[in-house]
Amino acid sequence: MLSVIMEGLEARVLTEKGWDYDMAQQDSQHTSRQASSSNMQQPYQGAACAKQEPNSENNEGASTCSQGASTSTTHCNGQFAADKASSSQPMVTWRPSRFNAQTKVDDGGLVLYNSYSGAIASFSAEEQKRVLSWLRPGQAEVEPNNSVYRDLLEHGFLVPADTDEMRRAQFLHQAMHQLDAMHLVLLVTEACNFRCNYCYEYFPRGNMRDEVVEGLIAYMEQRAKTLNFLTISWHGGEPLLAPHVIEQLSSAFIDVCDKYDVAYQAEISTNGYYLTRELFEQLLNLHIDRYMVTIDGPAEVHNARRGLFGGGDTYERIIANLLSLKQVKRPFEINIRVNFDNSNLDAVHAFIPVLHDLFGDDKRFSVYFRPVGCMGGENDLTLPVCDARTKDKEIWALNEEAIQAGLQVSSFIKDILLPTGAVCYAAKPNSMIVGSDGNLYKCSVALEQVNNQLGCIYKDGTLELDMDKMAVWTTSGEETDENCQSCFFRPACQGNHCPLYRMRSGERPCSYEKRQIKQVLRTIWLQSVEHMSVIQ
Repeated sequence: MLSVIMEGLEARVLTEKGWDYDMAQQDSQHTSRQASSSNMQQPYQGAACAKQEPNSENNEGASTCSQGASTSTTHCNGQFAADKASSSQPMVTWRPSRFNAQTKVDDGGLVLYNSYSGAIASFSAEEQKRVLSWLRPGQAEVEPNNSVYRDLLEHGFLVPADTDEMRRAQFLHQAMHQLDAMHLVLLVTEACNFRCNYCYEYFPRGNMRDEVVEGLIAYMEQRAKTLNFLTISWHGGEPLLAPHVIEQLSSAFIDVCDKYDVAYQAEISTNGYYLTRELFEQLLNLHIDRYMVTIDGPAEVHNARRGLFGGGDTYERIIANLLSLKQVKRPFEINIRVNFDNSNLDAVHAFIPVLHDLFGDDKRFSVYFRPVGCMGGENDLTLPVCDARTKDKEIWALNEEAIQAGLQVSSFIKDILLPTGAVCYAAKPNSMIVGSDGNLYKCSVALEQVNNQLGCIYKDGTLELDMDKMAVWTTSGEETDENCQSCFFRPACQGNHCPLYRMRSGERPCSYEKRQIKQVLRTIWLQSVEHMSVIQ
């Protein structure tokens, strides 16, 4: 029988996949998550892509079936599928979804993914031949009494032959304009106690002003009346330089969300230097239970890349802080981000067993590997960044090594595969950055860029917004882009994986996950196999 690795999902408005901004965002430590899920999903990504044929290098086996005529349904639904298959009405014919991707795995089985439903499923070696016969282009032979066939229908891998799948994808795009969900990225300070050699920030401003704090509280008191979901990402600079601001705003947000029955969740991206157990437990009490902390390798490597402002090592203190958190008997998620380039790549591979020895016994800790990029910092011209081929290869090689060593890999990888999960937070109309001085932005990587400066928030909670500038970030044009139209990943990225890169280059970048979808599915499968072996 089919083994479901990730359930199919309906349209998600705030699927902020990432603490990672791939391309123009890949080195920020920014975070967010999906407001409508019981599990935190994370902020950022999405992109168009070159047309992939079924046997192309990056998407072997992905279905590229032609679309059918319009259907009255707006999303793939398991009950709908079952009803169609068993109804006494005239028999419905089915075909493979154009949004399928697939890969074979080590045990001879098959892993399928559908970017519209978000489902990931594995099939045994015995089942895969029959499954592949149903997934060939053209109308599938109807076998409603076959349980595997019904699974394919239920999770959206097969769709009614007359389904207009491009219309469905466009519906997801429109759903991102839903007004009952909001994601705010709050720069509680723009100062930092680190000076990382690849950082793009300039630290021109300090802690968030009192009038900005008052304005945010006043704004949320009014806005919460129309919300169902609120996600807050605490960011900087280094946000833990201003814990009092986090405490004041968190308390106010929690109170107003309780008052108006709004689902509230929060996360933080921190360098970990001030993340003591005492402060950590205070943050958990403020509903901040998802963390990203960066460690770039063993002590000598990490310290050379991520030292203190004014000089000084940071590795030992970060490790000591994180180890102390293992004693906290509460649910949380800590993603240990490891940034790599040509100068530390070998050290990162060698560091994986060390990470396992430190954190492998606690599944609340996971690893997240990402390549360094040139993001506009003063050291861009000298950064030893990896070329594109090396980036694509090493991300998944490192993930596989981590899984085989017994580590958890970050859930961000699966988050990105959800519907709209690869859309950058900056491209979402319901997402906004508030600077420490009250200025409003869409992208934290380009605070000084004029078309990223959208307005400001006043002390009384009034927002001043330039909607023309806003539209540049949130409209991608993917509905007229030939590559986007032919791409199996369109529901996940909507042509807006990185709007900053699009505006600077005129091109729509593809996420690492889309470009190497076979390796991604293998990684997710390996993690599920390791998990099941532990349970058994």
